[in-house]
Amino acid sequence: MRLFFRLNCLLILLFMFSFTSCRERQPKEETLVLYARASAAYSEGRLGETADILLSIKSFAPALVLRGKALYFMDEGEEAEKVFRRALSVRPSSTEASIYLVRILKDRGLLKEAESLVETILSDDPSDIRAFRLASDLSFLKGPAGESQGIAYLDKAIEAAAEASLAYLDRARYRWVSGNSNGALSDLEAARFLVQANSALFRSISSLEKTIMEAME
Repeated sequence: MRLFFRLNCLLILLFMFSFTSCRERQPKEETLVLYARASAAYSEGRLGETADILLSIKSFAPALVLRGKALYFMDEGEEAEKVFRRALSVRPSSTEASIYLVRILKDRGLLKEAESLVETILSDDPSDIRAFRLASDLSFLKGPAGESQGIAYLDKAIEAAAEASLAYLDRARYRWVSGNSNGALSDLEAARFLVQANSALFRSISSLEKTIMEAME
């Protein structure tokens, strides 16, 4: 019953997202059902099954990205690259497809194309932590000449991570006040992951977590 409810929720969300891009056709119901099945398989680590379920889908970006990720983690880089490029032809604004494509290009040594793509990601979202880390990796691959730029990108990634952590912390407070203690603890766990241990922000997160847990006892 719970799985049925989750699949229904997913289908509703997908119908809503289908209108976000004029270049992407509205998916058929069959496509949405396949995507829901593949999402469940992916969440359980069944990568091969995920890729197989989505094999026939060619024009629904979320499904293409999911299939590409499954192939990527199966070490099928060449096929994953084709799928991510297809996803970007359908939805050029897909950050997820761009991020994974940059990783593939970097591994293949196609550094100029990877740099161009990561710059596009950051121009659209100047706070994307993954893009900053990839930009840093690409800079360090240039040797001593790229070290200063690589460090600068890492500095920006740390700043972005701190901002994200603060957002999680704020939401944790609101959730706790509204009575959603479990949701608050989940946000605090995510916030802690993004900051350095023993920092002032880390201590604030730990303090609120302790308060919530004591209140739940």
